[in-house]
Amino acid sequence: MDLNFTPEQQAFREEIRAWVRANLPADISHKVHNALRLNKDDMQRWARILGKKGWHGWAWPKQFGGPGWDAIQRHLFEEECALAGAPRVVPFGPVMVAPVIMAFGTPEQQKRFLPGIMSGDVWWSQGYSEPGSGSDLASLKTRAERKGDYYVVNGQKTWTTLGQYGDWIFCLVRTSTEGKPQTGISFLLIDMKSPGITVRPIITLDGEHEVNEVWFDNVEVPADQLIGEENKGWTYAKYLLAHERTNIADVNRAKRELERLKRIARAEGVYEDARFRDQIALLEVDIVALEMMVLRVLSAEQSGKQSLDVAGLLKIRGSEIQQRYTELMMLAAGPYSLPFLFEAMEAGWQGDHVGAAHVAPLASNYFNVRKTTIYGGSNEVQRNIVAQTVLG
Repeated sequence: MDLNFTPEQQAFREEIRAWVRANLPADISHKVHNALRLNKDDMQRWARILGKKGWHGWAWPKQFGGPGWDAIQRHLFEEECALAGAPRVVPFGPVMVAPVIMAFGTPEQQKRFLPGIMSGDVWWSQGYSEPGSGSDLASLKTRAERKGDYYVVNGQKTWTTLGQYGDWIFCLVRTSTEGKPQTGISFLLIDMKSPGITVRPIITLDGEHEVNEVWFDNVEVPADQLIGEENKGWTYAKYLLAHERTNIADVNRAKRELERLKRIARAEGVYEDARFRDQIALLEVDIVALEMMVLRVLSAEQSGKQSLDVAGLLKIRGSEIQQRYTELMMLAAGPYSLPFLFEAMEAGWQGDHVGAAHVAPLASNYFNVRKTTIYGGSNEVQRNIVAQTVLG
């Protein structure tokens, strides 16, 4: 295992850094570095900038229009984007459903759906979780019944992140009740403008409209929007979830937020406190350890060796680190971090701040990341998976 980057990889990093510096809009970077609210236009504007360069699908192989980068190059690209203050790419299109379409879709489906994902023009949502079917996803009940050239879909999905912006949604649906629950699930691509789809907001603890309920009432879905074989969707779901949990680790954003934590601590006069600085140091050690774990996986992939099956472990550590740095930011600002002014998270807000401007988003961020140890498979469930598949 060699964790040192080669001269060629360092040159690649410099190329990415220069391109991001030249192309990332300053107003978007300002929002990201200061944890201000990003709107749909901000996220999609950056996606389209990447798309024009052919980098919105930065992990795609060349045969599907991607840059064909290896694992190390992808990591360096993600790191430079995060450190520059680029928004985290909404993963549902380029990171989650696109690899499934590449691996299991027909040539016609690949030609139809992949270009819109790469360009950033088509916004995808994920339809997995249901009431009562989160970590136990195999118990899902949304039903798709085949009628001629269509499936008729009825049911409900929940916690659909940014579903209010969705053009398309990929869904796990039940097409059979025979045998084990996993054997009767199929993978459908559904146009969210289809008659019978209703999106209802769920307002989260931080006051944001980030997640939604999505209802399907006799929604007709053309049968050619089925991915792979009927009743084989569980296989495709597991393939996708491996991408999601690695993405959730988000070590590069953690490195950026660590620097923001240090800036806040200095501004609030607590950085020189030995006990508080110890907590920052402990967090930094854990972030470095998480990065080393990611690099171990990348090193194995780069050398053609069997990669460690640690997607669940990456998710556990990454999500806990996110919660810790938001908590330390709150502690750094003390009582000034407690007032929660929803409007103060807008760029350019001219109202009076309670304390310095940098404390306005702290409570919102803290509330928001309470979810990270639950979504994508709760950490309690992930620990069981790690115990069974990694530790034996």
